[in-house]
Amino acid sequence: MDSKLSVEARRFKKVREELDHTQQSFAKLLEIGASTADIERGKTKVPGKVVMKLLQLFNINPLWLYGNSFVQYVDLNGGDVSPKVISIDSNDKDTILLVNQKAAAGYPHNIQDVDWYQSLPAFNIPLPQYRNATYRGFQVEGDSMLPNIRPNEWVLGKAVASISEASDSRIYIVVLKDSVLVKKLQKILGSPDKVRLQSLNPSYLPIDVPITDIQELWMVNSKLSFGIDEPSDSTLLRQLQESMEELKGQINNLNT
Repeated sequence: MDSKLSVEARRFKKVREELDHTQQSFAKLLEIGASTADIERGKTKVPGKVVMKLLQLFNINPLWLYGNSFVQYVDLNGGDVSPKVISIDSNDKDTILLVNQKAAAGYPHNIQDVDWYQSLPAFNIPLPQYRNATYRGFQVEGDSMLPNIRPNEWVLGKAVASISEASDSRIYIVVLKDSVLVKKLQKILGSPDKVRLQSLNPSYLPIDVPITDIQELWMVNSKLSFGIDEPSDSTLLRQLQESMEELKGQINNLNT
């Protein structure tokens, strides 16, 4: 029974099946003999050299293999996709920079240019979920994310430090070497060096991109919405109204 097998035997078999190998072809690839059957039946322990091969060839996390981690893959190259430049206000708090469609065209090429970022408008949102993290606003171009996100709408993204932190099927702002895309991200089984970027609009085909082409990654957690006009004595709502009115003015200036 599989339930009586060790964790590493079951997960070793899982990796082989996900990679669509036979026991014979997988053994040949790992240079361990004629078949992996004895490992998968629990008769033989997973050799150390096999653990290293799985890490080197497929980025399989050794801790996951032995049941000590929920993360199946590790990125040997680090996968750093954190912001290259952040913006702070006079109180040393992160501000939210706004990147419209025109600025997005130059964003990948100016990603480390501190002076360039100073040309972007910035604002703050007085809500607790926007504290202790870095956010950035991007204007969406095109209709590939319909019906959820319409052309010219603005989305806010929370900075992601590493590809390993990215979650499948969440929407991200993906800063590539030559473009900025808003897409749903999907990791590819058996190809830890690539991710799949999917549109919500079925008219667009998914694209696979090398992780090394991703400069920054921002997880979309909200859209900017205007029109909070209801009267209220709430101090927080008044602050939000003031922030959104200021933001509307900045966006209007961007479009002139």
